[in-house]
Amino acid sequence: MSAGKRSKKANRAWMHQHLTDPYVRQAQKDGYRARAAYKLQEIDAALHLIQPGQCVIDLGSAPGAWSQYVARKLQLPAGSASNAAVLIAIDLLHMEPVDGVQFVQGDFREDETLARLGHLLAGRRADVVLSDMAPNLSGIASADAARAGHLVELAVDLAATTLQPHGNLVAKVFHGSGYSQLVRLFKDTFEQVKVIKPQASRSRSAETYLVGRRLREPGTR
Repeated sequence: MSAGKRSKKANRAWMHQHLTDPYVRQAQKDGYRARAAYKLQEIDAALHLIQPGQCVIDLGSAPGAWSQYVARKLQLPAGSASNAAVLIAIDLLHMEPVDGVQFVQGDFREDETLARLGHLLAGRRADVVLSDMAPNLSGIASADAARAGHLVELAVDLAATTLQPHGNLVAKVFHGSGYSQLVRLFKDTFEQVKVIKPQASRSRSAETYLVGRRLREPGTR
């Protein structure tokens, strides 16, 4: 079989699985932009991370399914009171607007994007940082693992500087090279660490989620 035929066969198999995926169907029914919303829903149902009135940062937000879920939990758009819920989404890619969500298109490693984030936070500390970020895969396992791990490290760094004391972080990680080091990083940064593989995450995927709860005080990290 030629490479072209194998590719077409693989594409047909993926499309069939996608169209028959119960989470894809449920997402269409519930108005979510991607099935990924149910991964966060499972994590939140288990740990009760998203609460009314919170300030939440969603890293790697496009196409917006996690932002949609959080916006619904926060009941956005909220009022203009100083204690109103806030959801700030950040991504390199464009994201179609989600009601009540403040979107920043840019690289959060860059000063300009961080300045825009700081402006939107307006002196407030986040209660939760979410990261469903994943790198563009090259097919080279070692390189892909390194890129994925670096994104997690960046998410931890941002969380450490933007979360309020005892705030929480949810980040997608991949089993493989460097996984144990990321778990150690979480344990050094948070008082409690949970590992969750949502049912909505495809079984063949190496992805899982680390949840860091209660950010440690600076002197104890």
